[in-house]
Amino acid sequence: MKDSPVNSLLKELIYFDKKSTTSVYIQISQQIINAIQRRYLKEGTALPGTRILSQLLNIHRNTAAAVYDELAAQGWVEVIPNKGTFILFPKSKTAKIKALSNQIKDAYSYPKATGFPFNNSFHLSPTEETSKAKYILNDGHPDLRLHNVHEFSKWYSASMKRKSLISKWKSNTKKEFSNFEKQLCNFLNSTRGFHIKPNNLLSTRSTEMSLYVISRLLIKRKDVVLVGNLSNYNANMIFQEVGADIKTIPFDENGLDINYIEKHFTKGKIRCVYVCSNRDYPTTNTLSAERRLHLLQLAKKYQFAIIEDDFDYDFQLDGSAMLPMASSDGNGMVIYLGKLGQSLFPSFQTGFVVAPENVISEAKNYLQILDKQGDLIQEQLLSELIYEGEIYRLLKKNIVIYKRRRDYTFDCFKRYFNESIQIKKPSGGLAIWIEFQPSISLVQLAEHVSMLDVFLPKTLLYQDKNTCAIRFGFGHLNEEEIEIIVSRLKQAYNTIK
Repeated sequence: MKDSPVNSLLKELIYFDKKSTTSVYIQISQQIINAIQRRYLKEGTALPGTRILSQLLNIHRNTAAAVYDELAAQGWVEVIPNKGTFILFPKSKTAKIKALSNQIKDAYSYPKATGFPFNNSFHLSPTEETSKAKYILNDGHPDLRLHNVHEFSKWYSASMKRKSLISKWKSNTKKEFSNFEKQLCNFLNSTRGFHIKPNNLLSTRSTEMSLYVISRLLIKRKDVVLVGNLSNYNANMIFQEVGADIKTIPFDENGLDINYIEKHFTKGKIRCVYVCSNRDYPTTNTLSAERRLHLLQLAKKYQFAIIEDDFDYDFQLDGSAMLPMASSDGNGMVIYLGKLGQSLFPSFQTGFVVAPENVISEAKNYLQILDKQGDLIQEQLLSELIYEGEIYRLLKKNIVIYKRRRDYTFDCFKRYFNESIQIKKPSGGLAIWIEFQPSISLVQLAEHVSMLDVFLPKTLLYQDKNTCAIRFGFGHLNEEEIEIIVSRLKQAYNTIK
């Protein structure tokens, strides 16, 4: 029996690697399926028993049994008691719909356009750019290379094995507040000076989702939303999508000009003000304490909401971060947006909203439509990392590295560009704001530096009659990469100046 044609074929075709992360029985079953698909093993062919298969391939008999179980589960074999295991060839159970037109081939290709009209989002033009350049710039992202893959895989695996997680998946009832909401609430109270409870908190997939949900609840068509002259592109697109009338406000080294708001607008004319108080996007300037107080007073007087986006609060590199306006808001005027887990892998990061209970209650109802399931594994993992202090440990560890990279980036630009730029070292965050003096064509700069294997996306370029600047993210770059990129930017600058 060992020398039968089927046995010889299996012995010749099947190879597996015991060191592979894929289980041996999966490797073997995949290769048998491949042999069936190629018609090496025909329908009705009897396969050897598990004892003989284990001897042929030098595997444990339990592994051989697992191979056949896997094949049977996928419908490739039929196990007949007391007779053996026989090859099947799964037949398509889906009948094709016959074409109604003469062009039969058209029924079996997917159309490029709809056969019905719909409303285009004309203002939502795509901003994604692709490049094969070796060095790619962004607006300030963490460095994934700093993450310990083994630690994260261990935490994720442990979270998936929790019996409590399985019970949550099976449950049709939801506790009033999850352990994650309680842990996140405790973390924000200790790090941001809040005095909130879980009913003041909403967890989302990202700050963009947070802002979208809040905008849908808060803003009607033609409502006036105030943003800085230079502001967050993604936020502006969300405001446009909900039909807001966006008005821009001047800013300086102390952040948004609150006096301008008071002089040019009246009560009832403003729906909300969007502000990155800790570090303005894109300039990195901090809204001063005096202007924060003034804005809170004006919000109460004019009855408008403040959307405080604090996307990089955790990356405070010098001293202590100024506490959010929301931490001293006694009148319910501030809706606070933030991120958790930026020192973790992107899939472990989460956005959150802190606001009065009535807003959170409505936002949760809206989120049920967008993301009812959520991510229980992520919540389980983050709860444990907060409770065990791992998030705080990782953040402090990475801040030392990011501070060194910020200083090195600042020194590089000063060394290469000297008086050609105006640059200020930010107190935190993962990006530096660089203004060129005199003005140059930033589009040309991006084109020339791309020839030097450096990709400078258009979303990092800020140019009008008063501004000529780029937002240079350094977080994802090591010191050697920073040196190379800045030197090539200088080379491209010399070509066009």
